[in-house]
Amino acid sequence: MNKDPRHVAREKEKARALRKTRWWKNLLAEGICHYCGQKFPPEELTMDHIVPISRGGKSTKGNVVVCCKK
Repeated sequence: MNKDPRHVAREKEKARALRKTRWWKNLLAEGICHYCGQKFPPEELTMDHIVPISRGGKSTKGNVVVCCKK
């Protein structure tokens, strides 16, 4: 586990920047939850790290998915 506060802060900042990209906005517009496969309006979706930041995960396109808040 990587509980280094600098790593966590850096990756959270990267996640905030990633949320502003056209790539992320397109995923939200599609509205499909990565886990349950159901369609949701964008406001009911969130970003999830497949490998959590606390376990050394990165805020990259290959490690984040759109998922419902349920």
